[in-house]
Amino acid sequence: MISSRQGNWTMKCFFKYRIGPSSSCTHSVAGTMVTFALVLICIAYTESIQAGDKNFSKVISLSPMITETIYLVGGENTLIANTIYCNVPEEAKYKEKIGSVMRMNVEKIIRLDPDLVIASSLTREKQIIMLEKMSIPVIRAKNPETFDQMCDLTFSIAQKLGCAEKAGRIIEKAKMEAAAILEKTSGLNKPSVFIQIGIKPLHSANKEMFINEYIRYGGGVNIAEHESSGIFSREKVLAVNPDVIMIATMGSSKKAGFVEREKWMAYKNMKAVKSNRIHVLDPEIICSPEPESFIKGLKDIIVLLHPGLFPHKRGSASSESKGDGM
Repeated sequence: MISSRQGNWTMKCFFKYRIGPSSSCTHSVAGTMVTFALVLICIAYTESIQAGDKNFSKVISLSPMITETIYLVGGENTLIANTIYCNVPEEAKYKEKIGSVMRMNVEKIIRLDPDLVIASSLTREKQIIMLEKMSIPVIRAKNPETFDQMCDLTFSIAQKLGCAEKAGRIIEKAKMEAAAILEKTSGLNKPSVFIQIGIKPLHSANKEMFINEYIRYGGGVNIAEHESSGIFSREKVLAVNPDVIMIATMGSSKKAGFVEREKWMAYKNMKAVKSNRIHVLDPEIICSPEPESFIKGLKDIIVLLHPGLFPHKRGSASSESKGDGM
């Protein structure tokens, strides 16, 4: 998931573990297999690190995703700067700011003299080249498409910061919980789901986005899964008429989600409207590709997709879908 711009190292994963929809594994077997998978992943990563690599101590993050991952694995003391959009966790707000996700201040980064810059897929190529010409190491963290890739990315960043042991424990726990949830939902009837993550234009998540994994693990069918891009018209949603609509708009507050919910509620003949199954989710959780947030978001979503599994939680899920003043 992380590739060096200078070819210093290549991440290899020799083992991928998933429990498919038809799996009948018990929880004990699932736990054993996840632990085994983690061991193999750790071995693969260890073999892929060249002798010249080191633990970095002056790191700059160019993405909220990267910043959250650094804090998750306990590497915040290595982080000397990040972007103006890096607000989670709270402490990240007070780090030195080097610009936005798509436009960083190259001169400021050079003055800060980092020993590693972690870029995202949105970082401008021209600016990365400028840093490399100044002999500043740059690696690029690609956005994960699956939960497995999310775990790979977390471990890779942690390894660069000397935090691999803590990351391993986090990943092992997350994989065990995800496997248990997938096993629980695999035999259930799967409601059709539209998850809205953008407003103008209307945007959803296809199979190339990790957000699709929430629906897969949660026991639903994503109506946008096989689309060529995430752009999805409102008219098409109306034509498909999904059972559930979930809203987690990237780059905006939860309040914006409630405004979108009101727009959907105007379509009185939609199944999701009739059954009051239009839900606003916290975008800071749902749109954050790191293992702990994924499990937290997944636990919220499974209640909304299969309320019968959690009757004691049905009330809290229902109140979440109403919004302020609704």
